[in-house]
Amino acid sequence: MSVVLRSCLFAAVQLLLTPLFTFIALLTFPLKPVTRYRIISLWARLIVLAAEAICGIRYRVIGAEHIPREPCVVLSKHQSAWETVAFQVIFPPQVYVIKRELLWIPFFGWGLAMVSPIAIDRSSGTRALKQMLKQGKDRLARGFWVIVFPEGTRIPPGKRGRYQTGGAALAARAGAPVLPIAHNAGYSWRRHAFLKYPGTVTVSIGEAIDSRGAKAGALTRRVEDWIEAEMRRLGRPDGQA
Repeated sequence: MSVVLRSCLFAAVQLLLTPLFTFIALLTFPLKPVTRYRIISLWARLIVLAAEAICGIRYRVIGAEHIPREPCVVLSKHQSAWETVAFQVIFPPQVYVIKRELLWIPFFGWGLAMVSPIAIDRSSGTRALKQMLKQGKDRLARGFWVIVFPEGTRIPPGKRGRYQTGGAALAARAGAPVLPIAHNAGYSWRRHAFLKYPGTVTVSIGEAIDSRGAKAGALTRRVEDWIEAEMRRLGRPDGQA
């Protein structure tokens, strides 16, 4: 089956599952946040399975032994939508720092609102940072992991964005470990692209970093150096020329 046909079939599965899980998500409103998350994240598990079965996008995790037991702040490379789904399968219950406009997307955004995201207005500057720090500490205290993409947006493979210090500042303020993540999903599930290409994505987990007493800038630079070096090492997913 061609890449085009596989991508069309995968899109059809997404269109069927997303409204269904939006309805389920709305029904979970009376439940506790973590319980809501566990139910709603079944959508992510199905999407990851569909991506593998239909599009041939598999994945492997290296460095899983570095995953801490306590809630932490994940600082990850951001290349595609794949990692926002797959991380829900790989890591414990989590929330994302997202731009608030995502909550306005029909069906998807409505379901997203039910999993306690930290939805910020990027244009509000200092106010957005204060909101992230306050709500991030709250989510960590509730047992959620906080996922932050320090470059702020999806960056194409081979490119490098400007790393922002907000995620590191949250970790230092809360005394939570920082977990750096590199991956090469952008080659298979490309930014703003309909076609999905087969291959085995590698998710590389670095050693957790103790943030206590650290400066946000120095912590961010340490994470950036590790991620970018690891990105160069990973290259393309296995199975792609």
